[in-house]
Amino acid sequence: MTRIWNFSAGPAMLPEAALREAQAELLDWHGAGASVMEMSHRGKHFTEVIRKAEADLRELLSIPENYKVLFLQGGATLQFSAVPMNLLAGRSADYVVTGAWSKKAWQEAARIGKVRLAASTEAKDRPADGFTRFPRAEEMDLDPRAAYLHLCTNETIHGVEAHDESLLPEGAALVSDMSSHILSRPVDVSRYGLIYAGAQKNIGPSGLTLVIAREDLMGHAEVIPRLLDYRVQAENDSMLNTPPAFSVYMAGLVFKWLKKEGGLARMAALSREKSARVYAAIDNSAGFYRNPVENECRSRMNVPFNLPTPELEAEFVRASEAAGFMGLKGHKSVGGIRASLYNAMPVEGVAALVDFMREFAARRG
Repeated sequence: MTRIWNFSAGPAMLPEAALREAQAELLDWHGAGASVMEMSHRGKHFTEVIRKAEADLRELLSIPENYKVLFLQGGATLQFSAVPMNLLAGRSADYVVTGAWSKKAWQEAARIGKVRLAASTEAKDRPADGFTRFPRAEEMDLDPRAAYLHLCTNETIHGVEAHDESLLPEGAALVSDMSSHILSRPVDVSRYGLIYAGAQKNIGPSGLTLVIAREDLMGHAEVIPRLLDYRVQAENDSMLNTPPAFSVYMAGLVFKWLKKEGGLARMAALSREKSARVYAAIDNSAGFYRNPVENECRSRMNVPFNLPTPELEAEFVRASEAAGFMGLKGHKSVGGIRASLYNAMPVEGVAALVDFMREFAARRG
């Protein structure tokens, strides 16, 4: 068996160690005589799985005791509705739009209640470039009475990331979609009222959504479906209905792997190294490759770039697949190329990609 270099944005590459452990336990989890996929979610075995996963996640992120950890379903996209349903409580909320996903979150929240566009960095005069940066503090029109301020701190499609938490606004409770960079660096959870993330990038397989919510923000929802009510989910230990058991199990194996590898400080160092290599290959290509994002806002997780023509981009994708790379085609909404450098991608895979990029540019530039 030959595993390829998987640069997909999600579902994404998983740590090989976690996959091999799952493979070894697939038919018999810890002597139970059954797979985690076959167990009752209310039985003692799965209870052990989900409690261990939460404990390891709390350790990795240093989650304060007054925050609940929820293992939910529906993807981060369902949280675009669940967040305003739980937190608005008849008030208004502010949204900062820095890419496709925060724009979708704002649009969906507007269907639920009153929301304000506090800032947007969409390049109206350069639609081909889309979003290229995070807004500066003076550009944000914030309501000090807002129920919350919603941000997407890493935009998967456009490759825009907020690196410095100290620059995030004070005041309203911060709600962050961290789907594509959670667990890639230490985070001061206490700065946020609520964090949510789809699992299929740095956490585990698709089917699981992580929500980390401050307790005082729960319990204010008006009449909403019980499955979307954070308070009800917390009271039922994320098991109001059958949870995505295997996805929770795999997430637990990833958390275990992260701890063994040195935790989030180590992941942050590796992310800086890996992304620096790819950006250097782009910036030193004499214009053959181009990334439009402002340097201080360049994502370390998702690196989108373009070649001189769409035809060359299509050729690049075909050649990369033939060379043993996967998932480099850009998102359908923007095209181009995108390399996602999640935690499971080793430095060796990035080095191979950079070598391929240089060879392709030398041959077709």
